[in-house]
Amino acid sequence: MTQIYTWLEREAPWLGHLSPLFAATCAALLLVAVGGAVASRGVRIGGAVRFAGNLLMLAVFALAVMRFVRMDPSFDAVLHSVGAPAQTVSGGETRIPLSADGHYWIKAKLNGVPLRLMVDTGATVTALSGDVAEAAGVEPDRLRPDAVVETANGTVPAAPARIDELRFGSVVARDLDAIVMPGEGGPNVIGMNVLTRLKGWRVEDGVLILTPHRPQVESSASGEPPAR
Repeated sequence: MTQIYTWLEREAPWLGHLSPLFAATCAALLLVAVGGAVASRGVRIGGAVRFAGNLLMLAVFALAVMRFVRMDPSFDAVLHSVGAPAQTVSGGETRIPLSADGHYWIKAKLNGVPLRLMVDTGATVTALSGDVAEAAGVEPDRLRPDAVVETANGTVPAAPARIDELRFGSVVARDLDAIVMPGEGGPNVIGMNVLTRLKGWRVEDGVLILTPHRPQVESSASGEPPAR
């Protein structure tokens, strides 16, 4: 087996650049083809090889569907809403209970696109992953220099952007600074540039309470003035 790997590295180095899903698909098709050919000659193991190839194809299909669905920001909202405490509006204040993961997740609409955002008081500005920004029509400003953001995997460049409207609970914020992180499935957080627009915010008994200057109705139209 080691000799086979060595030969492939020498004769076909391009194989190392294939995506895992594509490589798995090729392997599954090869197993099905070889298994079918061997089985047609009456060799028992051919059926087992073909069955293994079919199983691998099913696994590849499932992974491809999961990857495609994960790119939809509405899936992010569904994922975090499962078993999550309810976000409520009372007396013009938006109340967000602490989730089981120790974070406060806000059910919001970004330019009309539903998603969940994590409140991060350590973040200066609101941050979006590249796939969510694209789905919501938030375009990076190429005329402004990139910011450098510290993450668990080191520093990464983040493009400055502008959010037309962010709406959640009784709060509406418009013309909002943001940064767009490269890639997909990254962090989507509400930073201090949103919280400082509010009249006030506090935590009581594990509940984050957000108080806007001018509370909005959750189902209101987008023509209302922003909460500042």
